[in-house]
Amino acid sequence: MEKIKTLSIDLETFSDVDLSKCGVYRYVESPAFEILLFGVSVNGGDVAVYDLAQGEEIPAEILSALSDNSVIKWAFNASFERVCLSKYLGLPVGEYLDPQSWRCSMIWSAYMGLPLSLAGAGAVLGLPEQKLKEGKELIKYFCVPCAPTKANGGRTQNLPEHAPEKWALFRAYNKRDVEVEMAIQDKLRKFPVPDFMWEEYCLDQQINDRGIALDMAVVENAIAFDERSKALLSAKMQELTSLNNPNSVQQMKQWLSENGLEVDSLGKKEVAAMLKTAPPQLSEVLELRQQLAKSSVKKYQAMKNAVCSDGRAHGMFQFYGANRSGRWAGRLIQLQNLPQNHISDLEQARELVKSGNYTAMEMLYDDIPDTLSQLIRTAFVPKAGMKFIVSDFSAIEARVLSWLAREEWRLDVFKNGGDIYCASASQMFRVPVEKHGVNGHLRQKGKIAELALGYGGSVGALKAMGALEMGLSEDELQPLVDMWRNSNPNIVQFWWEVDRCVKQTVKERIPAETHGIHFSCQSGMLFITLPNGRRLSYVKPRIGENKFGGESVTYEGVGGAKKWERIESYGPKFVENIVQAISRDILCHAMRTLSDYRICGHVHDELIIECPIDTNVYEICEMMGRTPPWAEAASKAKGLPLRADGYECEFYKKD
Repeated sequence: MEKIKTLSIDLETFSDVDLSKCGVYRYVESPAFEILLFGVSVNGGDVAVYDLAQGEEIPAEILSALSDNSVIKWAFNASFERVCLSKYLGLPVGEYLDPQSWRCSMIWSAYMGLPLSLAGAGAVLGLPEQKLKEGKELIKYFCVPCAPTKANGGRTQNLPEHAPEKWALFRAYNKRDVEVEMAIQDKLRKFPVPDFMWEEYCLDQQINDRGIALDMAVVENAIAFDERSKALLSAKMQELTSLNNPNSVQQMKQWLSENGLEVDSLGKKEVAAMLKTAPPQLSEVLELRQQLAKSSVKKYQAMKNAVCSDGRAHGMFQFYGANRSGRWAGRLIQLQNLPQNHISDLEQARELVKSGNYTAMEMLYDDIPDTLSQLIRTAFVPKAGMKFIVSDFSAIEARVLSWLAREEWRLDVFKNGGDIYCASASQMFRVPVEKHGVNGHLRQKGKIAELALGYGGSVGALKAMGALEMGLSEDELQPLVDMWRNSNPNIVQFWWEVDRCVKQTVKERIPAETHGIHFSCQSGMLFITLPNGRRLSYVKPRIGENKFGGESVTYEGVGGAKKWERIESYGPKFVENIVQAISRDILCHAMRTLSDYRICGHVHDELIIECPIDTNVYEICEMMGRTPPWAEAASKAKGLPLRADGYECEFYKKD
């Protein structure tokens, strides 16, 4: 065999663990786990399929290449192949093949703005060889357990001999997947992923391999507490309403209607609004309804599903999961959208759950589902003898936006350690504003304006951010928009400069540049190049007409309904993509700076580090808050002022 330089790999596997619920790290721990088919191309040559289920063996040279870092291994969603092969090669629990020499064509697809599925990417690229459509049915037949029946002799796994024709098709399917994956690489060869991004991917894989520990006593008891609480709440609801199933939306709407309250929806916001005016007997039922509808405790079940034999949850972060900005997406437990904790006696409440003291919990807390929801974060713990340091960037998007737009007064606020909400209110209302001090009541207006209006938002954005619930009147909203825009003329100008550049580039197919951001079109793609050299990609851009009769830019991508569709955009929306993308790159820089520490979790602007007790939180924050060299080099005005704040804790929480 010629010297191996690259391998392109695809596996077909069996396990009795549900991959979608539990993740690949838990999936491979099952005693039932096995690799059925090993499809591989060596150095871009013809694809060979090794039928391990029928006793064929992978050649020694290929086995050796799997752990040789001089050989580059390619796969679509490579983390699956890498973790499965780590198990196959007999690595100890918690140890995995070094990700340094692995490359993922799914990440390459995501970098180009393409779908995160092999079939989807192949279809958008118009490949002549497409993924075989029979795949889903074959995977269901051979890769997951089957129900034992009299007809199948009570077996729980379908083997090749049970359906030889299907098995032959399955081998063809495995071979085709490698061919499609290689065709995607070939199609994208003109647009390589930068080397620094493969280094980021490697760091991401190391964090996923490391995982984060779970306090399973908290998890198990929280699930039991929730079941007990829901049973009691349901019984009480039944008693008050005499309904067969008080959880039924239809029955509850009918009951409310019969009691004088017509409702269109029983959503969280709608029920909260009804509670303000509902009579006492209906309020009690609506409050119980709210408690019963609390779904965030499902996170505990997700923890139980994902936890591995080392007591840790692995594989919770999808590199380049957000295809407009390249930010991470959450997987399994979804660390990105955990409820916040506000109760003052968090540690006491946590201890009651950990020790299984439901009686005390019931006595001390009126709303058990809500308390359990606030305790979700606290189930994440450092390993014995260590602590967490949680460090996050202060107002990262507001800083990046101010820096890009060269809004000097805002940069001064950040450099001087000021409060941007107070400063924004002061700028808008032309009076001094201090938190808990002079004109302090205006800070809230500054805050909501800052959160809602930075990316072209108007009255609707303020409402979506809860402006009316916070006590602002309808009449105040448009003046608030006008005041914020008048106070930030350089940000507004930046929106429309980006809008102009994108339209010019898409219409005339000539490059454009503004504020250090470069725009270009090539091979039916719009590229926006960021200060660090990373490019944001938009597929098949063209000029369309918006609902107001004006020009707009549209491109193909995954829309709000998670479907591939044509998406309309404009200057401020592109600015949002750019700002969030640069914020992500700053987090990546911090992760690389702190890569010698045990980073075990991260969320948009925050790192969770598992470290020895004597680690200094201020040192971590100082390292995290360093401005990347590319941001210094890109600055034509004042530098980008970053700041990271942190705290230490013995379980994860929001400080």
